Amino acid sequence: MKTIYLSEKDTAPELPPCALAVGFFDGVHKGHQRVILTAKSKAEELGIQSAVMTFDPHPSVVLNQKVKHAKYITPLAEKELILNSLGIDVLFVVHFDRKLASLSPQNFVEKFFISLNVRHVVAGFDFSFGFKGQGSMKLLPEYANNRFTTTTVEKVTENDEKISSTRIRRLLDKGDTSKVGQLLDRPYSITGEVISGDQRGRTIGYPTANVSINADYYMPKNGVYAVKVMLNGKEYNGMANLGFKPTFSNEEVKFLEVHMFDFNEDIYGCRISVLFYEYIREEVKFDGIEALVVQLHADELKARGLLEY
Repeated sequence: MKTIYLSEKDTAPELPPCALAVGFFDGVHKGHQRVILTAKSKAEELGIQSAVMTFDPHPSVVLNQKVKHAKYITPLAEKELILNSLGIDVLFVVHFDRKLASLSPQNFVEKFFISLNVRHVVAGFDFSFGFKGQGSMKLLPEYANNRFTTTTVEKVTENDEKISSTRIRRLLDKGDTSKVGQLLDRPYSITGEVISGDQRGRTIGYPTANVSINADYYMPKNGVYAVKVMLNGKEYNGMANLGFKPTFSNEEVKFLEVHMFDFNEDIYGCRISVLFYEYIREEVKFDGIEALVVQLHADELKARGLLEY
């Protein structure tokens, strides 16, 4: 997959024709996948490239003065990996700023659809574009003026409730990563580099990999989780603690520590993906090391059972 970065001021590159899925697509959940795979299917039907258009940063950072830094279910690098795995040919990443937000719907269409040789546009029923979101999928054929065709994907639901990024964030706030995995059609994950920690875990029989956390991630609730770890193409079962390590520290610095079962290799400096399967318990402060070790043993038994089910 080729990634092309664009902004309102850029001159469009010369490109072959494409069928385009457009939206922010945070999470690339089942609803988003319906839109994206519809565009891919249309591209195959027309014998042209498949493409996805997303925006960076989130419009709320530009349009809402209260939002200084957006948090994402899938930060851009992770979104790119997922789209590549879906077999998309081209990803357009459009820089969202006030100039882009001020474009009229017609100018948006000319700049980001016509000039990019888009032959078919697919988006969700609630996609809007142009100044104050005045453009809609209902109006898009009018702006297209027979230069491209369109498909509107209707609401995708699960248990009669719309699958949405907002719904997924609410579930992450509760620690319900099992339900999140169902809506994403894959486990919620955090990818980062294994960094040096205080190495206390190995002294109590539970060595952990400390994972650097990208500040862009929308994080689940603090606590202990049954997880799987992807390392160099291999998958390992384990358990993770996400939080502040209250037994040992009073600092308000969030940590992600992972104990991989039946694993004893040096992986400092490696990038790993932590896949969150089930929430086990809240993070608590223990009176001492012995009480912590007893609880860790119970956590391990529960995590093994959940992951082997």
